[in-house]
Amino acid sequence: MGLVTSIPVSAQDSPSHRDIIVTGASDDAVHAQTQRASLGPLGTVDVHDTPNAIDIVPTALIEQQQLRNVQDALRYLPSVQGDGARPQSRGFQGSVVQNSRIDGFNIVSTTDYPAQQFQDIQVLNGLSGAIYGPTNPAGTFEYTLKRPTATPMAYARVGYGSGDLWLEHLDASDTALHGLIGVRANLLNEAGEGYLDSSHVSRQLASLAFDIHATPTTVIELNGSYYRYVTDGVEPSFATAANVAFPATIDPSKPGYAQPYAGQRNHTYTGSAKLKQDLGGDWHLVVGVLDQVADRDTSQITDTITNASTGAYTATIQTSTASRFTILSNQAYLDGSFDTGPLHHSLAIGTNGFVWKNFNPTGGKTFTLGSATLADPRAFARPALPDYTDRYRSSRAWQQVLVASDRISLGDHWSAVLTGSESWLGSVNSAATGATTSRSSNNGFSPSVSLVYKPVDRLMFYATYADSLQQGDTAPAGASNQNQILAPFRSKQYEGGAKLGLKALDLTLAVFQISRPFAYINASTLAFEQDGKQRNRGAELMANGRILPGLTAFGGITYLDPKLLNTASAATDDTRIVGLSRWVMSSLFTWDVPHVPGFQLTAFVRHASNRPTDDQNRFFAPGYTTVDLGAQKMVPLDGHQVTFRVDVANITDKHYLTNIVPGGLNGYTGAGNASASLGQPRTVSASMAVAL
Repeated sequence: MGLVTSIPVSAQDSPSHRDIIVTGASDDAVHAQTQRASLGPLGTVDVHDTPNAIDIVPTALIEQQQLRNVQDALRYLPSVQGDGARPQSRGFQGSVVQNSRIDGFNIVSTTDYPAQQFQDIQVLNGLSGAIYGPTNPAGTFEYTLKRPTATPMAYARVGYGSGDLWLEHLDASDTALHGLIGVRANLLNEAGEGYLDSSHVSRQLASLAFDIHATPTTVIELNGSYYRYVTDGVEPSFATAANVAFPATIDPSKPGYAQPYAGQRNHTYTGSAKLKQDLGGDWHLVVGVLDQVADRDTSQITDTITNASTGAYTATIQTSTASRFTILSNQAYLDGSFDTGPLHHSLAIGTNGFVWKNFNPTGGKTFTLGSATLADPRAFARPALPDYTDRYRSSRAWQQVLVASDRISLGDHWSAVLTGSESWLGSVNSAATGATTSRSSNNGFSPSVSLVYKPVDRLMFYATYADSLQQGDTAPAGASNQNQILAPFRSKQYEGGAKLGLKALDLTLAVFQISRPFAYINASTLAFEQDGKQRNRGAELMANGRILPGLTAFGGITYLDPKLLNTASAATDDTRIVGLSRWVMSSLFTWDVPHVPGFQLTAFVRHASNRPTDDQNRFFAPGYTTVDLGAQKMVPLDGHQVTFRVDVANITDKHYLTNIVPGGLNGYTGAGNASASLGQPRTVSASMAVAL
């Protein structure tokens, strides 16, 4: 089977949505929905047939586990660190734009996305620059929008969460003009108090998707969405001053660390249009464009630990980071297959790119609220926060990519995949006065070569080498060259693996080595600049499907050896990268209780080993293990199948740190600072879902 598959030109049915959500078929549905993935110019591919490690969190799992957002979904993938603003895989930070996509279009990663908006959440681990153009070696995060279904459907859910948080969700699809037009609406409202007293969480989604079947071989996809996410009084992030360790534990439910006025107000508008044309003879054309505006008013608090023994901290609010992102993305791909003698070719060619603009508050700055201790937190007066709508354009970045890929198959056992992209990228950085502070313009080639051997059907061994250009990191707040985008970096990856696809169980093993240049804030000049390289070696084992009668598993285990090498300072050379565990396990088990029709029990276990919190590896945050338990019962009611579900997250109420990152998110700082978030305490959620 080649990499390129046909593009449906009839209404795309959501894979048994009614069965997945309501009738209890979620076990097999999770397995079935993880068989195919979207790889941009390569089209829709069979994951068993691709020389890359690809993980998929499908709708079935999202609904079964009552997941709220993309970050929740990424916790089920052991190679992914998704608790931060920018998701990462295999221990590498993603960029703001290059590594995240909706339906193949570049999007802003540093805003919130509801899980209910997507058919699935896919992660291509490791380098993907040959396929998509310049990207960080953090993988590609592909979010697939829900499409209109071939037959009418409606699904409604109401839920309640710890604190006083109420949720209503409606997902409906219908057709018009004898099926020539399909429409799908997704409406979500969740509001109330979070698990912290006096906190407030509010999020609303309204999205519409249209499939217009202009001809039997032509589909026009139109999508529009608005997502509002507002929080006040939620838990702050924590950081450490130079030469200070994090406390062993911090209670996330303790009142006082948060401030009632601090939080975020995010508004994200996204619209896209795509033309899919079947050209006949196994050839297909896709052309599309996406426009996105993401407004982000952030007043979240950081409590910086200044004395580990006393628990003293200083609370600050940073308001100078970007408050608006705009993205204009494009794509145009042609794919098909042909033979040359004994060789079969699956060919894909095309282009994609974007223009990305950042806007920062003119009056943005850092506010120091005051000091307190972890044992005796204080309330601080509200500072004079800036007008986030009074902005200046701080940067404009763009890239355009030409991509070509050919999978050359010789018989049923051997094939080679040759992929490459030529990229043009540049940036302009500006001060609040409008003066240009720096500019860059570059181009480069990103190749990937894979060899695939399939001794028998559904068993595949592969080896891949990739060399990828990536846009330089952006200097964070606090750097003397704040908001400046550095010159492009180049990353390299070696990967080998095996995939076994059985009728009810998939197994994937991958081993890899990835290296990239490393950036940090120089302690002497306070400039954000390159120094040394990051080299990550590791292995991933994933399992998905039925392991015993009535018992299914989803997840796996990852080993990672992340090193910082060749730095100017001997103290930081050959040390572990801040915030990364050597061992991570994320495994979801679902058990169909015998002799009780429609009754399921679930257990999600996540373990992460200890993580360094400074670049010299003098301090470590302890590892942690959390357990989430759930129960689900499906019952017939008045001709409808109704699903009742209760989940208890972090049932042992484990206190732990998550999302530990070096200062500035991009690399370690000369002072060795790090920041972290608090893991969620024990929470309870319950819901009732029905197919209408």
